[in-house]
Amino acid sequence: PRPAVWPDGYYIPTSTGDHVMQKHACVVEREKMLYGQPAQEICFVIDSVGFLNNADLDGYQLPPDGDPNIMMATGGAQLNDVFSDDGIYYWKFKVDWEEPSKSELDGPHKVKVAEYNYLGNGQLTKTVPQPGTDQRLDSQGDKIMSRMVYRRIGERESIVAVHSVNTTIGGGGIRWYEFRIDNNRDVRLFQQGTYAPDENYRWMGSPAMDKLGNIGIGYSFGGEEHFTGQRFAARCAGDPPGLLTMKEAVLVEGEASQTNTMRWMDYAQTAVDPVDDCTIWYVGDYLKEEADYYSTKIGAFKIER
Repeated sequence: PRPAVWPDGYYIPTSTGDHVMQKHACVVEREKMLYGQPAQEICFVIDSVGFLNNADLDGYQLPPDGDPNIMMATGGAQLNDVFSDDGIYYWKFKVDWEEPSKSELDGPHKVKVAEYNYLGNGQLTKTVPQPGTDQRLDSQGDKIMSRMVYRRIGERESIVAVHSVNTTIGGGGIRWYEFRIDNNRDVRLFQQGTYAPDENYRWMGSPAMDKLGNIGIGYSFGGEEHFTGQRFAARCAGDPPGLLTMKEAVLVEGEASQTNTMRWMDYAQTAVDPVDDCTIWYVGDYLKEEADYYSTKIGAFKIER
């Protein structure tokens, strides 16, 4: 599960299983839970869809009262050997706690984007090379990663999403999007980009948007000559569209290869500090020298010229 906060509920998408193309879109009654009271849960079952993520609220400015939560997924279907697509798909999840039977899930609707191919052809795949071993790491390339961020700035409403893709120069890159919600509550693509400045692997990203509209993305970084560590890239709101313009920052360099399993991390996480609504905290994993298990590194960044 990848939980998300919305004014009317905690939204939690889950999976029936790794080998079944069926997902559950659920929401629980936030107001009751905050007071420790018995709370309702509403779920929809969706067939023939990849992993889902719900918009997760950032900042102090709330969405318009009563507006539905937006839920998204990549296209393609790894279980059917379909690893590429040119769309991101979304649903409008409208909950009614007074009359739960009137709750609605409207979708899927396609937003056309630049064509992509899942990094490593999807999840549970041996994709990312490491120094000194034949063991490769899982890319989780079939899904939008946690978190999928909602941010309202004045009358502008944005959703930022990322996933991991194959790149033309041979490594892995971070595909990122900023969507905008229009007056009809439909989702439109505002900008998109793929961050892959060299042939190494950047994957399992987690984005954030601060109160000024600046975007930061933390992610795993590794390759044949680099133990896997954690890095961060960003852009200012007024920069040319589709580019992460600020110099890549290193949160932590990896010190060893992971050899006991291919599964890597599950997952990274960003969070905007509520004190200033600008500082972005990021947490990710790495291996220390001669270690068998992860260590965790937490860092904070501000995006400014």
